[in-house]
Amino acid sequence: MTSQLTGVLTALATPFTSEGDIDVQALRRLVDRSIDGGVDGVVACGSTGEFASLSAEERRLVVETVAGHAAGRVPVVAQTGATSTAEAVRNSLHAQECGVDVVMVVAPYYDPLSLEETTSYFRAVAEAVELPVMLYNYPSATGVNLDPITVGKLAREVENIQYIKDSSGDMGQATQLIHHHSDYISTIVGWDALILSALTEGAAAVMAGTANIVPREIVAVQRAVAAGDFTAAKSEWDRIYPLIDAILSAPFVPAVKAALEILGESIGTPRRPTADLDPASVERIHTLVNQLQLTPAAAG
Repeated sequence: MTSQLTGVLTALATPFTSEGDIDVQALRRLVDRSIDGGVDGVVACGSTGEFASLSAEERRLVVETVAGHAAGRVPVVAQTGATSTAEAVRNSLHAQECGVDVVMVVAPYYDPLSLEETTSYFRAVAEAVELPVMLYNYPSATGVNLDPITVGKLAREVENIQYIKDSSGDMGQATQLIHHHSDYISTIVGWDALILSALTEGAAAVMAGTANIVPREIVAVQRAVAAGDFTAAKSEWDRIYPLIDAILSAPFVPAVKAALEILGESIGTPRRPTADLDPASVERIHTLVNQLQLTPAAAG
C-alpha cells in the first residue's frame, strides 16, 4: 500500500508477556483495535512502543508482526531511527523488506549532536531506502530541534523525505511547518494534547499514543474537522480531553498500559526500569474511563 498519510495514526504500544518477551498475539489485537476504531494508519516501534528498550531482534519482530497483521488494511509506519547511522539504515532496510509504507526516523539520542550531524544522518538513511521517510522531531529526547527552515530545506533537497512528525509540543513551530512548507513536506503532529489544534490548523495527520485507548473518539474529532463541523469536533474533544490529559499528566507509557488494562486489554507492564503507574493515577484514569462509558467492546 502506498498512499498519502492523513487522519489519525496510532503510535502502538508494545505488549509484553509476564516473562518480559514481546507478546505477539496481544500486539496483533492492538493492531485490530486501532483498525476497528477507524484509524488511518498504525505505527510500530515509536516512543509509545518503548523502542529504546527493545533489542534489535525485538524491534524487527514488532515491525514484522505489525506489517504482517495489518496486511494492507491501513498504512504501516515503522520507526527505524537509532543512535548510529548504520543501525538506522539496517532497521530501515528491514522495514522496507517487511512491506511497511513509511519509515519514521528519530534523530540520534544520548550523544549531543550538531544540527549538521543530525541532518547528515537523515540524508544517509533516506538515500538508503526507496520508501517515503518521516523525520521524527522529538527534541526533549534527542537534544536537537528540527526547526521549520531546516526541515523545509531537507524536504526540498531529498525527494523521499516527505513527512515530519513534530513532537516538540510547540504549536507555533507546527503551524510554521504547515503554512510555510506544506508544498514539500506533510506535517504530522505527535503531541496528544494538540490533536484538535493541529487538525484545525491543517496538519496532514496526528499521531497519538492515546489512540490505543480511544481510537474511535479521536477519529471522530478528525472526521468532524475534515467535514468542517468544528462544533462537533470541539464537543467530542471536550468530552475525551480529560482522559487524554490524565494520561499525559502521568508517566505516559505506564498510563497507556494501565488504561488498556482497565479496558480489558492486558498488554503487560512497561519494560523495566520504567515502573508501573502509581495507584492514585490508575484510579483517576479508571474514573475517567467510567465517565466516558468506555467498555472493551465499545472502545475497540
